[in-house]
Order: sequence, then structure tokens, then C-alpha cells
Amino acid sequence: MDKTDNYNTLRAFCKEMGLDFFGVADISEVKHKFALSKDVIDRVRYAVVVGTRLSSAVLAEIHQEPTLLYSHHYKTANTFLDLCAFRISKSIQDKGFYSLPIPASQLLDWKNQTAHLSHKHLGVLAGLGWIGRNNLLVNPVAGAQFRLASVLTDMPLTADNPIKEDCGQCRACVVLCPAGAIKDNARAFDHRACFEKLVSFAKSNKVNQYICGVCVNVCRGRHANSSNAKW
Repeated sequence: MDKTDNYNTLRAFCKEMGLDFFGVADISEVKHKFALSKDVIDRVRYAVVVGTRLSSAVLAEIHQEPTLLYSHHYKTANTFLDLCAFRISKSIQDKGFYSLPIPASQLLDWKNQTAHLSHKHLGVLAGLGWIGRNNLLVNPVAGAQFRLASVLTDMPLTADNPIKEDCGQCRACVVLCPAGAIKDNARAFDHRACFEKLVSFAKSNKVNQYICGVCVNVCRGRHANSSNAKW
């Protein structure tokens, strides 16, 4: 099978699993930034990036702080993605190629908010969206209301291209951010202020993980009436 055949086979497999997003990123220029062993970095060439949309009803309950419903929903979405990444990785391995699933949410350093790699930046390379003012991956249809996982591989694949869009004039997240961390200039996002607010939410016993969801709720995409996020 050639690159295109491999791409289409994986894409169909992911759609059957109920995933809403699928894209392939050529990681040859960014893989040196991954917090992974040299053996892995030398071997992989592509990242299969997949995603699932979050419940708009659950998100709508979020106003100035995260809810218990959102906390559970967030965990469930991550678990679903991890299971899908496992199946994708196994499918690739069964075909004789190398594959490494990366969890949807697994930080190596909570204080500095670092992980093995950035799913959202791989999502940009895979054509799934852009980095918005809220420092999240924003999709034209789903906004920021989705979660991602990735599978690294050496399987020959056709790579997607980044899309040329941005947040435009939308400032909904800037206005409502409870930490004041989101600025007009996306590059000015205040990571420390955001993290300190997440810590305060966790300490309030509202949730038992570092999440917020306010900016996720208000970031709904310019074409939110469409059901087709990527397919």
C-alpha cells in the first residue's frame, strides 16, 4: 500500500471508531522537541492526530469555574481517545510498522505544563486548526470544544497541510477568562496566571484536576452549525 492508501485506510478506521477529527502531520522538522528517547525520535516520521468533540451541553454549564460534570466529561473524553489511540497504534503495528500512542492528557511537569509533546501543535501541522488567543487548538467548526491524542509512526502516510485561518475579531475568551490570562495577542498568553487559576479551582474542591473550561465553552467556531469537523 502507498502513502495515500495507508492514509485512507487509517482515516476510515478512525471514522468507524466514532472519532470526529483525523489528520496526519509530517513531524520531521519538530520531532527533536519531543520529550522522548532518541531511538523513538530517530525512527518516527509522522503523527496521526485524532480528536473527539466535547458535549456542548456539559460545557454550557460552565460559567466562571469548572463543574463536576465537566471534570468527569473531560476524563471520559481522554479515556476514549486513549483507547482509540491504542487501537490505531495496534492496527499500524499489525501491518508491520512502528507506532507509539501518546496519551491525550499526561503531563511530565505540572508546574511548567510540559508533556511528551504538544497535541495541539501537531494538530496545527495536521490541518485541524490554529492556536487561538486562548492558547488552545481552534477548529473552524468545533472551536476549542474537542480533545486530541496522537500516534507517532514510521508508516508511510500522506501528510495534511496547515490551514490558513485565525480567530479574526473574536475576543469572547479574552473577555471572559477568569484568570485574565488571555490577551488580544495570542503570543502574550499568560501561562502562569492560567495555571494559578487552575490550582485555585482544584484547591476549592470543585474538581480534582487542573481544568477550567471557561474559554472552551465560549470558543464555538465560526461554522458551529456544521456537524462535519474534519471528515
